[in-house]
Amino acid sequence: MNEKINTSKSKSNKNKYLIESITSKIFLLSAFISVISLLLIICFVFYKGAIPFVFKGYSFFSFLFGTEWVPSADKYGILSMILASLYATFGSLIIGVPVGILTATFIVEVAPKSLAKIMSPAVELLAGIPSVLYGIFGLAFIVPNVQKLFNQPKGQSLLAVIIVLAIMMLPTIITVSETALRAVPKSYKEASLGLGASKTQTTFKIVIPAAKSGILAAVVLGVGRAIGETMAVILVAGNSPVIPNSIMDSVRPLTTNIVLEMGYAFGTHQEMLFATGIVLFIFIIILNLILSMISNKEDY
Repeated sequence: MNEKINTSKSKSNKNKYLIESITSKIFLLSAFISVISLLLIICFVFYKGAIPFVFKGYSFFSFLFGTEWVPSADKYGILSMILASLYATFGSLIIGVPVGILTATFIVEVAPKSLAKIMSPAVELLAGIPSVLYGIFGLAFIVPNVQKLFNQPKGQSLLAVIIVLAIMMLPTIITVSETALRAVPKSYKEASLGLGASKTQTTFKIVIPAAKSGILAAVVLGVGRAIGETMAVILVAGNSPVIPNSIMDSVRPLTTNIVLEMGYAFGTHQEMLFATGIVLFIFIIILNLILSMISNKEDY
């Protein structure tokens, strides 16, 4: 009898270890596929984008700081697009970050629970709206109003891009900031209120600083949404590859340039579009590193 029990236990242990081994291999395979996919994409883009500068004698400096993009004349300069992406990103951050953080603070700290239960799902719903619908809204509502308010010949401009991107990043910033604010221990607020601080002072001097890491993560995700957006921007930017001298000028950001021309480009033209993708990739990495450094500095 004891031998049968020991045998069944031994089989059970073997099955358990077999399942554990198979599970760990599945996890490893999943991680391997994810990493390899990312590396393949990066290597392919960098390989295709480097061909004009390594094998065809084009100047990377002229590519970065050139002001003319005329593929038919063999002129490839993306300075205007870099500036358009920078202006649009930072402009949308100036609008989107304060509004997003204050909205998250209102939901967590100020709004009645009944209202907060309505607002939170509504914000999450906004995050799921396809970007092209934001673009259609911008084209049908924001662009005409910009044109009327500023008495311009057309409303497709850098200002319209900034407004649309600011609206698009709000759901991300609000959702992540809300999670960070809810994670602040209640004892922090209770101690502050117990020492005589008002609710507003507690919110801005205790709660928000305590949640700064999560809020900065929200900003990073918002930046990623703004830089990588294409469809909505195409509809409201005007898509002129010129250096913007005014917020009312038409612009062509880096992402828009790639999407507009990749469908028919070939040869050097196509490779220069891949090179534009490399610049965009480096741009995103630099911004994320800067924000990460700020976050780490704040933690210390």
